[in-house]
Amino acid sequence: MNMAWKEMKKSRARFIILGSIIFLVSFLTFIISGLANGLSQDNAALIKDLPKGHFYMNTEAKQTYNLSKIDPSLQDQVTKEYKDAAAFSIQMGFVNDAGDKQHTVAFVTSTDSPLFEKVSPGEIVLDRSLEKDGIKVGDVLTNNQFKGEFKVVKFVDQKKYSHAPVAFINMDNYKEIYRTKGMQLMFIPGQDKAPSITGLESFSKNEFLNTISSYKAENMSLNMIIWFLIAISGMLFAIFFYMMNVQKIGLYGILKAIGVKTGTLFRMMWSQMFFITLIALLFSIALSQGFNLIAPKGMPFSLTANATILLSVIFLIIGFIGSTLSGLQIKKVEPLQAIQQGDM
Repeated sequence: MNMAWKEMKKSRARFIILGSIIFLVSFLTFIISGLANGLSQDNAALIKDLPKGHFYMNTEAKQTYNLSKIDPSLQDQVTKEYKDAAAFSIQMGFVNDAGDKQHTVAFVTSTDSPLFEKVSPGEIVLDRSLEKDGIKVGDVLTNNQFKGEFKVVKFVDQKKYSHAPVAFINMDNYKEIYRTKGMQLMFIPGQDKAPSITGLESFSKNEFLNTISSYKAENMSLNMIIWFLIAISGMLFAIFFYMMNVQKIGLYGILKAIGVKTGTLFRMMWSQMFFITLIALLFSIALSQGFNLIAPKGMPFSLTANATILLSVIFLIIGFIGSTLSGLQIKKVEPLQAIQQGDM
C-alpha cells in the first residue's frame, strides 16, 4: 500500500486523468440509470406498485392485453376461489374539462379490491399530475363516449400507465365507454407459484411488464447504453494500467530482483484502482443525487439507493477485472530481461 501511494503521488497527473475519465463515465451512467428508472416508473407505475403476484390474460390474446377478454363466469369462479384476486381493465382514452380541453388518460376499472381505487358511478379518481393542468377536486369532466359526467373526487400519487395519468372509473361507466362486458386481466397476489387456470395464460410481474411494447423497448435501449458505459470503463482501466505497466517493466524487474513478490505488485495495482474508483464514484454519486434535486419537474428521473449501490459495486468489480487483465504481464516479467528492456 505504501508503494502504491508513493507512485500515485509521483505520477499524480496520470492518475488524476484516469480518475477524471472514470468520474465522467460513472456520472453519465448514474444519470442514464436515473432516467431509465424514471421512465420505467412513468410508463408502468400502476403495474409496478402492485404487490408480488401473477397476472392472467386470455390465451387467445397472444400476450397482448388489449386483445384479452376474461369470460365473466370464469372471472366469478377465480374471484371466489382466490380471496384477494381482482379483475381489471386498462384502456387509453381522454377526458374533457370545463373549458373543453382534452386530457389523455389511461382509464382503469376493477372489481372490488383494495389494490385498486374504489369508485362509484359518475365519479373519477385521477393521478395527481393532472392537478398541474388546472383540474381540481369537484370539477366535472366528460367523455365523448359517455352519456353522463365524471366528478373528480380524489387525486392519487404516482399512478401512471404508458406515460399517461391513470383515471380510475366505475366498472359500469367503463363498460359504457368501451362497449364491453368483461374485464381484460386477472391478478392474483401473494402466490409463489402461478395457479393454473384453464383458458388463461399466467405472467409474473416482470413478464407482464415486458408484454407492454413501449416499456420493453425503452428499458432495453437504456439498459444497453448503461452496460456499454460499464464495459467502456473496464476497457479504460485495462488500457491505462497496461500502458503504465509497459512503462514500468524495468521497475518491476528491479523489484522482483530484490525479492518483491508478484502478489505484492498486484496488490499495489489493485490498491491504486480501488482508490481512484472510490473517489470518482463518490463525486459522481454526489453530483447525480444533486441532479435529482435540480432536475426539471417534468423530467422522469429516479435514482434509488439500491440502484446506486449496485452500479457502484459493478464499477469496482469491472475495475478489478480490467486492471487484473492488464497486469497479467507482471507475472511473466523476468528480472534480468525486464531490467535490460527498461534500460533500452
